[in-house]
Amino acid sequence: MSRRVCFALDLVDDADLIADYERAHAPGAVWPEVTRGIRDKGFTDMEIWRVADRLVMIAEVADDWPRHLDAAGKAVDARWEAAMDHFQRPLSCAGEEEKWVPMRRIYSLGEQAS
Repeated sequence: MSRRVCFALDLVDDADLIADYERAHAPGAVWPEVTRGIRDKGFTDMEIWRVADRLVMIAEVADDWPRHLDAAGKAVDARWEAAMDHFQRPLSCAGEEEKWVPMRRIYSLGEQAS
C-alpha cells in the first residue's frame, strides 16, 4: 500500500543555474547512493516537475514513510543537499530547516459529482 505526497521548492531564478540543476537530475546523473537513500526513506516512486523557477515533487511513499537513514545514508544525503543548496531557494512559508515544503491537496476530480 502506498500514498501520494507532494512538495514544492523554488530554484534561484537564473537560467544557467536551472540548466545545471536539471543536468544534475538527468537519468544517471543522480548519485546512486542518493537514489538508494531515497528508496530507503520509503519513497516508492518520485517525480520532480518544473515550471520557470518552481519545482513540484510528486511521490508515492510506503505506509511507514518517512523511514530514518543509517549514519552512512545521512552523510550521503547531507552531501547531496549541500551540493544542491546553491540552486535552491526555500519558499517564504518554509521553516528554518525546511527546503521542500509539503503541499496540501485542495481538489480531486474523483471526489467531484459526475
